[in-house]
Amino acid sequence: MQKDQNQTPQKKAQRKHRVSLVVYLTSTLLAFLVGIFITVLVMGLKGATTANSTDFNQLNQVYQAISQQYYRKPDQKKLVTGAIKGMVSSLDDPYSEYLSGKQAAALDNTVSGSFEGIGAEIQKKGHYIQIISPMVNSPAKKAGLKANDVITAINQQSTANWSITKASQKMRGPKGTKVTLTIKRGQNQFKVAVKRDVIPVKTVNAKLDKKHPTIGKIQITSFAEPTFKETKQAVKKLRRQGAKSFVLDVRSNPGGIMQQALKMSSMFVANGKPLMQVQPRTGKATVYRASKKLDGGFKVKEPVKVLIDGGSASAAEIFAAALHQSANIDLVGTNSFGKGTVQQVVSLDKKSEFKLTVAKWLTPQGDWINKKGLTPTTKAKYPSYAYLPLVNNQKTYQMGDVSKQVATLQKELKALAHDPGSTNGYFDQQTQQAVQAFQREHQLTQSGKLDPATIQQLQTSLAAKIEQHDNAYQQAVTQLSQK
Repeated sequence: MQKDQNQTPQKKAQRKHRVSLVVYLTSTLLAFLVGIFITVLVMGLKGATTANSTDFNQLNQVYQAISQQYYRKPDQKKLVTGAIKGMVSSLDDPYSEYLSGKQAAALDNTVSGSFEGIGAEIQKKGHYIQIISPMVNSPAKKAGLKANDVITAINQQSTANWSITKASQKMRGPKGTKVTLTIKRGQNQFKVAVKRDVIPVKTVNAKLDKKHPTIGKIQITSFAEPTFKETKQAVKKLRRQGAKSFVLDVRSNPGGIMQQALKMSSMFVANGKPLMQVQPRTGKATVYRASKKLDGGFKVKEPVKVLIDGGSASAAEIFAAALHQSANIDLVGTNSFGKGTVQQVVSLDKKSEFKLTVAKWLTPQGDWINKKGLTPTTKAKYPSYAYLPLVNNQKTYQMGDVSKQVATLQKELKALAHDPGSTNGYFDQQTQQAVQAFQREHQLTQSGKLDPATIQQLQTSLAAKIEQHDNAYQQAVTQLSQK
């Protein structure tokens, strides 16, 4: 017997647990965003048939041999669990994973409050853990972590062969505490201490553009339970304030619940037009279309631009693709992440379950963007200093030091109008003077050394400047203001 407990466009769920939300690495609750959404199934395995009974006979033969002949009495449950883990891991799929005990319980919880963690979504990448996207304004984002960063160690422990769940559990913790991550970005490897904080559930932030008060900016950080309602309220409020067009920002949005992505998409797309398709291994694709049932009759017909980047994943990509292909709305920014699969949760018993990828999701025009992402209509990057590598914020650099890290910090100082002279990586007297001026400006101890507090303030100040020099947003505003 199969029982669908997740909200879908066809049927509202009666229970609010086991829904897919963006990953918050929390101290009290761990909720995983799996692909674009999670359809929860309770599947009985007794009636399952096998494609090749000989293979399963071999499996049983090994099980019986170990059970009866191993020189020590084996743990039967561990044998079965090991076999399940082996089958799932053999798929080499970052989104398929066996969960037991607390791991399964964590997946089954609904995120409905504020939580303490670093605010990032992760996936398996080879033997290690990869960041899909840091949440907007999250500790992970403020620490400079980016989409595609690979976490090779957590608090000096290698993450090789760790599950997503184990990595998440190691990173969660109370507000104010720190977790040290070893990050590999391209050919560079470095450590960064991330200070955990409260991750708010609010998913929509809205405001009028100061220079163009008829343009409203709506930032959508994830697709969670309240997102459609929050967006609807934001649109109404901005309209009352005079907005005649909108910039929708789904950058660094790792996704969320499928139904919310569909409801949101329907808000901007004419009824009857396709929003997305789900293609199983066999059979025809299911096409989801815009409808009054999804959006309640609330439509946004004003001019719109959508901002995307490498941190826009899964449900954010569904939303962007639907608006682009079915409402002819331009995408501005850089290529999105490229996450195009659908997962189910299969319950084995009361305490264990596993996630399994069961289908592809396709854009309205039938494109599969997995590992490719969406290509923006207008490409626009952040300034060059936005792509500087992170520097280990637990070390201190001082006059006389020579390193790549010093060169990066010199470039950060220069971007913040504190000229260090050369940016060749040699910490000379002019660099020291620039550091002292920066420390004085931010009321830090004027040691002239690039200590952890100064490096952290450099990164925070640079993030604020990047926000102020947002080329993609400015491109979108320019295009809308010319209409």
